[in-house]
Amino acid sequence: MSDNSDDELMPDWIPYSHRPEWSDVTPLAQDDGPYPVVQIAYSEKFSEVYDYFRAILAANEKSERALKLTQDALQLNPANYTVWQYRREILKDLKKDLHMELEYLDNIIENNTKNYQVWHHRRVIVDQLNDPIRELPLTENVLKMDPKNYHAWQHRQYAIKKFNLYDDELAYVDRLITEDIRNNSAWNQRFFVLKHFGFTSEILGRELQYTTTRIKRVPNNESAWNFLRGLLSQCEGAIDQSSYVNDFCEELYESGGRFVFLLAFLIDLNERRYMQCEEESKKAEFYKKIEHMCTILSTDHDSIRQNYWQYMLQRIRSN
Repeated sequence: MSDNSDDELMPDWIPYSHRPEWSDVTPLAQDDGPYPVVQIAYSEKFSEVYDYFRAILAANEKSERALKLTQDALQLNPANYTVWQYRREILKDLKKDLHMELEYLDNIIENNTKNYQVWHHRRVIVDQLNDPIRELPLTENVLKMDPKNYHAWQHRQYAIKKFNLYDDELAYVDRLITEDIRNNSAWNQRFFVLKHFGFTSEILGRELQYTTTRIKRVPNNESAWNFLRGLLSQCEGAIDQSSYVNDFCEELYESGGRFVFLLAFLIDLNERRYMQCEEESKKAEFYKKIEHMCTILSTDHDSIRQNYWQYMLQRIRSN
């Protein structure tokens, strides 16, 4: 960590060794042993802040100045789990207003959107407050910057599940999919919400229409095909819905569709039929379709995975 980067983070910083209120503390240097394998060249500012942090940690000091020290330490390294843990202990001992802590975290997360420790700390604070009012707006703002931010999606699902905030989520997800139909995270969130409500016949019918309409618009979109595969897994015993999926895929193929995801999906469909069918002539018909799809994928449409499609054909044949 360079001096320049530390100076930019804390331009008005005064060394702790120059602060009269810290004169009673003896900083505790990091002990890397007599023969460190790779000695990190910490800046003077970084070393001093963490030397004082180690001192208050060793003394188990829970005070306002210790809380401020954790803030400086986290500004220099927001991924330090020990500092976050100790900060939580101080907040508890001092009975601090945790809503203020969420405001502090808003700023930290804005600049550290993929930092696991920050998101974990926030979850603990939200649990203690038992108040999710800030969480959906926060994650929505983060997802505007990065629609596929894993940490933001995980935190959003946590808040929705814990506090039963499902009601408006489908509308939010639909907006994201409309903005970017290939947003796999938004499709995944849609499935997460649907699992909560349950895959009734009505929901399945609606979602199949929703998905196939978007596949027609952008046929070579893996996210939508994976979502359709997930819906199909919920159609066991729902003959109308299963038939709808079969008819849609076959019609798309007959109309000239030769997309990798369509062909792969047709292999799955015909394998299901092949495995469930007891009539030998029908089994042969399904196998012939599988063989054809595997062949054109391996030779024309997905030749880079030729060995995979040949393996798929052999595996199905052996069954």
